[in-house]
Amino acid sequence: MQTLVSQASAPKRSFLYDPKIRGIFYQVLLVLVVGYLFYMAARNAIENLQRAKIASGFGFLDVTAGFDISQALIPFSAAGSTYGDAFIVGLLNTLIVSAIGIVLTTILGFAVGIARLSSNWMVAKVAMVYVELLRNIPLLLQLLFWYIAVLGPLPQPRDSYSIGTGFFLNSRGFFMPRPIYAADSWAIPVALAIGIIGTILFRRWAKKQQVATGRQYPVGIVTLVLVLGLPIVTWAVLSLLNANPVSFDLPQKGTFNLRGGMQILPEFVALLIGLVTYTAAFIAEVVRAGILAVSKGQSEAAGSLGLKPGQTLRLVVVPQAMRVIIPPLTSQYLNLTKNSSLAVAIGYPDLVQVFMGTVLNQTGQAIEVVMITMGVYLTISLVTSFVMNIYNRRMAIVER
Repeated sequence: MQTLVSQASAPKRSFLYDPKIRGIFYQVLLVLVVGYLFYMAARNAIENLQRAKIASGFGFLDVTAGFDISQALIPFSAAGSTYGDAFIVGLLNTLIVSAIGIVLTTILGFAVGIARLSSNWMVAKVAMVYVELLRNIPLLLQLLFWYIAVLGPLPQPRDSYSIGTGFFLNSRGFFMPRPIYAADSWAIPVALAIGIIGTILFRRWAKKQQVATGRQYPVGIVTLVLVLGLPIVTWAVLSLLNANPVSFDLPQKGTFNLRGGMQILPEFVALLIGLVTYTAAFIAEVVRAGILAVSKGQSEAAGSLGLKPGQTLRLVVVPQAMRVIIPPLTSQYLNLTKNSSLAVAIGYPDLVQVFMGTVLNQTGQAIEVVMITMGVYLTISLVTSFVMNIYNRRMAIVER
């Protein structure tokens, strides 16, 4: 009876004693404080710009640039292009070197990582030296080495190295034939797209059949036929029905330079080689750790089923290791994309060199330029992480 009376007379506790409500309250308070700080910082910046009579806003993007860019994937001229066009050119140059770099560094990194676990003593030691050497030298020094020490001593255009018909190498870059497409050449990339889609569908079907029946299908041969054979057959058919759908403009030696063809800048080559070889050293260690994380019993079980070492690695070990490899692999992809900003040191016209360099120096609008550049790199990183997280969820073990 006394217990009931004491419980009835006890005062009610305040809602602030509820951990859930208290947590929400503190979070809302933190958001308000951070928002207020950002507001005050923006207000002070605007007042300081107005006091210094510095223009603000994004209207400068429509102003004529007045400078040229050595590599532009879209039409660009000093007289007719704007700062906004320069931003797009720099962005595209960053994206293309990042995309190509991710593909090449993945191939090289996996090859070196697997080589580190090779039973061949020489192969394993060479891979170890590669990893320990390249990942412990700063990337900036490697870029300068490739650009100055390797590509710098190349001869002048008049003394270009000839590498087969239509291929030349000199101090101004690598020159190769430039393809010229006819009106009906669109069928070739369509055939390539159909081949890629067909390959994906066949691989899925073959995987389901292997799980259901244990029978393996020649996925590699079918992939080769669809991805390479189908465009080649399309090109041959178009050649028989009409003129050649694809012709080539070959570079020709002139008195002082090469005329025609397509030029790949030495800055692009040096940046790509540096990024790929540097990042591949880290990916190799990630791959090695992922493979070692797979139980040795998996390889022994695969061997008892009659699988060869190459099949065991490709069908059993690597698919399981990918669950460990993907998260740090994503970080390396992000590092490669962000490290591409070091291109400014060798003069490659990426986003930082064009937008943060030339455009900022000519316009003086530091806040807008820095905000746009930071937003671009943030967006690229978030999109890359999003795609890799989707792939990671597909590769994750499903709990039952």
